[in-house]
Order: sequence, then C-alpha cells, then structure tokens
Amino acid sequence: MSTRTVKCVKLGRELPGLPRPPFRGDLGQRIYDNVSQQAWDLWQQQSTLLINHYGLNMADKRAQQFLLEQMEDFFFGPGAEMPEGWIPEDQAGAPGKGGGKGAPVPQRK
Repeated sequence: MSTRTVKCVKLGRELPGLPRPPFRGDLGQRIYDNVSQQAWDLWQQQSTLLINHYGLNMADKRAQQFLLEQMEDFFFGPGAEMPEGWIPEDQAGAPGKGGGKGAPVPQRK
C-alpha cells in the first residue's frame, strides 16, 4: 500500500498526507484533502502554543471555536503558506536538505 500524497497548501509541495481526516465536518475533510502530515505536525505545535499562551480551557465551546478559527487561518488564511525555501528546523543543516536554511531560533527578550 502506497502513502497518499497531497499538494500541501501550507508547505507548497507534494508531501505525504494525513492517514484520515483529523475530525468530522467540512474543515476536517478540507484539511485531509489539502494538508500534509508535516504541516499538521506544525499545527499541533502551534495549537499547543495557543492553548498555553491564552490559557484555553478546551472544554469551553468558545475556546474550541477560537482554536478552529486559528486552525483555518493557519492552513488557509492570507499568508498561510510558508516562505519559499523554508525547511523544518529538524531538517536544517542535514545533508541534502538545503544547507542549513531552517526556522530561525527564537530570540529571548
């Protein structure tokens, strides 16, 4: 059985897709059809950051709605695509992976 690939809307290239829609509904299907596993993993990190930063209680319907809106913007909003030539941090500097171009290291204030 071969891996399903998608033209990832976030990363702008053909990559392995999700094994199944991440949740029911139109947005879940849209993500399944257009988002790679790699981009979904980036969203998981981003959603954790948002939950912790805003102290979201995921049992609260308003928090759930906020996170869904953020997810839709993350994947499909204006400027959602990663910059051309972007390489995930875990692949930065790896041989054959673009010579060290990767996500910048966050600077402490």
